[in-house]
Amino acid sequence: MFKKDLRLNYLSLREGIAPEDILNASLSIANRSLKLPIWDGEFYHLFLSISEKKEVDTSFILSILQGKDKNIVLSKVSGKNILRHFLLTDSTKLQLNSWGVPEPEGGIAIDPRQLDVVFVPLLAFDTIGNRVGYGKGFYDRFLKECRKDTLKVGLSFFDAVPKITDCELHDMRLDYCITPEKTYAFKSA
Repeated sequence: MFKKDLRLNYLSLREGIAPEDILNASLSIANRSLKLPIWDGEFYHLFLSISEKKEVDTSFILSILQGKDKNIVLSKVSGKNILRHFLLTDSTKLQLNSWGVPEPEGGIAIDPRQLDVVFVPLLAFDTIGNRVGYGKGFYDRFLKECRKDTLKVGLSFFDAVPKITDCELHDMRLDYCITPEKTYAFKSA
């Protein structure tokens, strides 16, 4: 399927998910994350969910990261489709941006090359780790700034589609994707 069609389809599918099902599925995804070989790192980038878009609730993964005493990094939109990254601390103040994304007002800047693991938002993904996001390219640009060995972990309520037909060279593949029922592992391209 084409990215445009997948976006429309999966945004529509998300709309049909009840709030209690989002919480249960998100908890299952967080529990599945504990079985992945990703917990030896120091810096973990986490997206904070947009509840209006019925994204995976990452608060459970946030709790895991805090419990494991990991450095948690959040993004802030800066300029045209560019993300800047900040360490989450006890004094970090969050505010909603114009898209409804909770983001830090500022703080201790973190270079993307410091990141060991990035939890990646998505709408759909395929069986070889290609993903479809909202189409602005934020994460593709951001992931290119990370080290080659930085692990990219997608979070999805839905299983993989067979193939995303219009992937481009600049699209960044996932290393893993976690759904409530299954964990996918992909060979790095």
